[in-house]
Amino acid sequence: MEQQQRKDGTATVADDPKARDMLRQAFENTARWQKDFKGFTADLTVNVNGKETTGPVMVKGPREVSVQLGEAEVQKWAQEQIGMIATHRGARTFEESDGKYSLTMEEDRHPFGTKLIIHGSHSFYRIKDRRITQINRTMAHPGMTPFAFTINVEESAVTQDQKNLTTKYSVYYYSPTDGKLNNVEVFTDTHIRVGSADLPATRRIISYENGEVIVKNLTFTNHKLL
Repeated sequence: MEQQQRKDGTATVADDPKARDMLRQAFENTARWQKDFKGFTADLTVNVNGKETTGPVMVKGPREVSVQLGEAEVQKWAQEQIGMIATHRGARTFEESDGKYSLTMEEDRHPFGTKLIIHGSHSFYRIKDRRITQINRTMAHPGMTPFAFTINVEESAVTQDQKNLTTKYSVYYYSPTDGKLNNVEVFTDTHIRVGSADLPATRRIISYENGEVIVKNLTFTNHKLL
């Protein structure tokens, strides 16, 4: 079987067609908003360890998120969270995403499945049953302290369109230089079907900050498609 050659920094890595097919299937089985999705509005309630703030939200895309809350710090945090949701759910092709990299795989009998290496992006995934079950990534940019994270997909639902939609995942943040664990966040999501789109209904995040466990909730109500 012919292998494609794709650029990986200064070296050329042989692209494994089996790895490409495996990741493409997982990508295409993941729920995303449709190409003609124009966004939505909703009422948002943010609860941080019992302190609530409410206000309207409008989402048109990953970089077009408007949140109006009474507290600036909470508003900034909520906007970043919703922007991240929109980034993960936004319509895009496989070739626009990880498909632009050279892909290889390793079978190591890991409980989370096959290791799939994405050359040139400092990342590797694990795939099992046509689902991405783990994401490992190192972020190292000029002028910033490098950090790494591992996302473990713990639970997911199947949408009306027979696509996988993650409902619970944990993120481990650590130093790539000494392996020191810096934080863990656990995300639990629910969704609501509006028209042909599965929109966020709730998101709960449990993390450890400044010596205490913090629980943050985002609750979306009165959804309306744009």
